Amino acid sequence: MTTPLSGLHKQVWTAMLAALITVGAMVQLPIGPVPVTLQTLFIILAGLILGPVRGAGAVALYLLAGIIGLPVFAGGKAGFAHLLGPTGGYLVGYLGTAILAGFGSAKEGETPSFIKPLLWSLAGLASVFGMGLVRLMLVLDIPFQKALAIGFVPFIVGDLIKVVAAVFAYRYLKSRRLLPS
Repeated sequence: MTTPLSGLHKQVWTAMLAALITVGAMVQLPIGPVPVTLQTLFIILAGLILGPVRGAGAVALYLLAGIIGLPVFAGGKAGFAHLLGPTGGYLVGYLGTAILAGFGSAKEGETPSFIKPLLWSLAGLASVFGMGLVRLMLVLDIPFQKALAIGFVPFIVGDLIKVVAAVFAYRYLKSRRLLPS
């Protein structure tokens, strides 16, 4: 049901999820050129909660904050040059992650299934890994197998767990009617 405050509610959720993506970037385990963070969890949640357009908007807000110099990227990094480095493809790929996960959102009044948001979120995960691996190969001038070894293998199990956690969190929030309409 749309209320007079629905637009404001969506804006607040957009800003809050952009902030949570930032917090997720600060929670990290540095294991190589690409640290393990909680960003994926919140980016998928942004897509699921806000849908493809607003979810991508939350990610774009996060990226813009980093581009203008706020230390929001993993490790407190910032600046446009960071997008040109080895992890820049992952950052840009986050937009596709939010968009694709957003297609898994349930319509208003619809009870969210588990499978639809899970499959769309996995497609989003493929987006971030695809962009990230290509950028990693180009910047570090390494073959695909090496890029997989340092930019995919150490992260895939954790990211799959984050996808499942995001889907459960989304379904819980949706079932309690705590999300913007």
